[in-house]
Amino acid sequence: MLIDLRSDTVTQPTLAMREAMMAAQLGDDVFGDDPSVNALQDRIAAITGKEAALFMPSGTQSNLCGILAHCQRGDEYIVGQNAHTYRFEGGGAAVFGSVQPQPLTQDATGRMSLADIEAAIKPDDQHFARTRLLCLENTWNGNVMPEDYLRDATQLARKHGLATHLDGARVFNAAVASAAPGQSALVRVREIADHFDSLSVCFSKGLGAPVGSALCGSRELIERARRLRKMAGGGLRQSGFLAAAAHHALDRHVDRLADDHALAVRLAEGLNGIAGLTVRSAQTNIVFVDVADGRGPALLDFLQHNGVLATGLIGLRFVTHLGVDAAGIDHALSCIQRFFAQTPRTGPTGQVTGSAVY
Repeated sequence: MLIDLRSDTVTQPTLAMREAMMAAQLGDDVFGDDPSVNALQDRIAAITGKEAALFMPSGTQSNLCGILAHCQRGDEYIVGQNAHTYRFEGGGAAVFGSVQPQPLTQDATGRMSLADIEAAIKPDDQHFARTRLLCLENTWNGNVMPEDYLRDATQLARKHGLATHLDGARVFNAAVASAAPGQSALVRVREIADHFDSLSVCFSKGLGAPVGSALCGSRELIERARRLRKMAGGGLRQSGFLAAAAHHALDRHVDRLADDHALAVRLAEGLNGIAGLTVRSAQTNIVFVDVADGRGPALLDFLQHNGVLATGLIGLRFVTHLGVDAAGIDHALSCIQRFFAQTPRTGPTGQVTGSAVY
């Protein structure tokens, strides 16, 4: 039994999704005549309340085309120091577009202070890059951005003439977690999207499609992004196969994100009972864990040898998704408990100082 908690990107298409893909109507999307892609673009634009949308192979490409559609060479975008668009997308905006990022410190929940954002906006002076765009992310490391923060930050940006873009790779997780009682998650997605001029939405994470994201925004912005997508190699042909998977995910996999969130809580609560572990997030489907005494790598190795996969790039990270069930979470917890029970803590001189204290 392999329990893969590295990311919700490891999901496999369900049998029903595969059947929907095989039944998709197809055309050549570069010519704009793939009916499945066109229908998906219209659908996600309507969900997010934008004029248009553009299907992309990946969230990284969607964010890149979004930033470059907003900005020109010599412009800059304000972004969090640990935001995905700055730290984990290969510096694409700077490399391909000569758009300078202005990274700012984030707090433990991913928020940049409004004062820092305002102070980072450059005056219109030849000495400075032109500040053009504010980029936010929701969710961020599994944390849902509060509604008042989204409102205040984007209003501040508009006050200074900046456009706004949301990396909404997991915006459906954010919507499910923050929807009011009885409120549709799709309505909540629209409320979040309304704060932004553009947003990127990912179908291949918690929604479980094998490939695909969409950039949503004004018709003018999407036409600029279409040219950028072509330059970036993202013009696909019979991509209706992939669009059909995204359609199926929107039909079947939005509300079930609540199951992933519940499993993350189950994992976090189990980890909270182990001395030496500090749990940092379980608002949605991502759980971060700090391991005392630098034993994180050893724990990852132990888990892998016992059929559990996680990542340790920015602290131990466990992500729940449709490929994991309660039995899998309980197996992972059992393995972690056994690791600490079997590995005594050693002091600075090598003496044993206790067990299960990492």
